[in-house]
Amino acid sequence: MEEVKLLGFWPSPFSHRVIWSLKLKGIKYEYIEEDVSNKSQLLLQSNPVHKKVPVLFHNGNSIAESTVILEFIEETWPENPLLPRDAYQRALARFWIKFGEDEGLIIHKFFVAIGGEREKAAKEILEVLKILEQQGLKENKFFGGNTIGLVDISYGWLAHWFLVTEEIVGVKVIEPSKLPLLHAWVKNFKDIPVIKDNLPDYEKLVVHMKSYYYKLLFEVVDL
Repeated sequence: MEEVKLLGFWPSPFSHRVIWSLKLKGIKYEYIEEDVSNKSQLLLQSNPVHKKVPVLFHNGNSIAESTVILEFIEETWPENPLLPRDAYQRALARFWIKFGEDEGLIIHKFFVAIGGEREKAAKEILEVLKILEQQGLKENKFFGGNTIGLVDISYGWLAHWFLVTEEIVGVKVIEPSKLPLLHAWVKNFKDIPVIKDNLPDYEKLVVHMKSYYYKLLFEVVDL
């Protein structure tokens, strides 16, 4: 019998990526909540390089980093595929996943921006999201067409966590007038039952991210 465990943290979009993938594939697993303010020996031993969640355990082996975990899940359990079967389409999917990872710094800049820098950061992220919308999503319901896939899962943070960021920062970016296709995608993504039933409570997430925001903000100001 396979042993599958996930070490995660409830506000983490990276942990939720793995949860969505496991549930969409129908894989039974045990979830272990990590206290990131007091990291467990399990976390430190299973991910000694980055010491971060999520970590997936499969038959005694540990796999770290959410994008690596998603690939592992796809290869280990090919049923209910989340990547296209066509090699070229798989390559495109991996390109857009990497695009999101590479542009992650802009999200951080938007989150910690103050004063006039806030509007500047919003414009930068808007340009990135326009590329994602026009070249990645196009006119599709999801990034892979009419069904949810690994690219959608990798951008799942946009559908919930980024909306919280907008509320905290006080600047709206994903609006119908600016990003109509991406705005529609957010609704389509969150309407999937597996996604809808496995999102952290919005208000609780706002409280958590506000605390994180002010901590980062004071660190930036101190610099």
